[in-house]
Amino acid sequence: MNRMPPFSSPLLLGFDAMEKTIERLAKSGDSYPPYNIERIRSADGVAERLRITLAVAGFCEDDLEVTVEENQLVVRGRQNDDTEREYLHRGIAARQFQKAFVLADGMRVIGAELKNGLLSVDLDRPQAERLVRKINISVRD
Repeated sequence: MNRMPPFSSPLLLGFDAMEKTIERLAKSGDSYPPYNIERIRSADGVAERLRITLAVAGFCEDDLEVTVEENQLVVRGRQNDDTEREYLHRGIAARQFQKAFVLADGMRVIGAELKNGLLSVDLDRPQAERLVRKINISVRD
């Protein structure tokens, strides 16, 4: 049985990149570091923000990097091994990671905060203006 691609309708134009992004996300199964995504509503109930919180215990500000690359929010973490320490047991690994979140058009990263081993990245999407544009039809003889 053939699987029908989600954007195969002839009425959906220009979604090729979106389909490739979805396929790439389906293949990436790394769950480290664990994260939450929550919706934060404003007092008026209309505007809303999103907050992505990653558990990054053991990482300091210099070990973390948050960037926006095209339509992706990318969080990278890299710890340097402390060569001065002699471990009898090492259960906490100095593990590096890269976590990418695909952003919809118009999403903005407001800021990031590291507190108590949790990195929070806030995003919002300004209300888009409803745009209606009339297209003139030319007639050729």
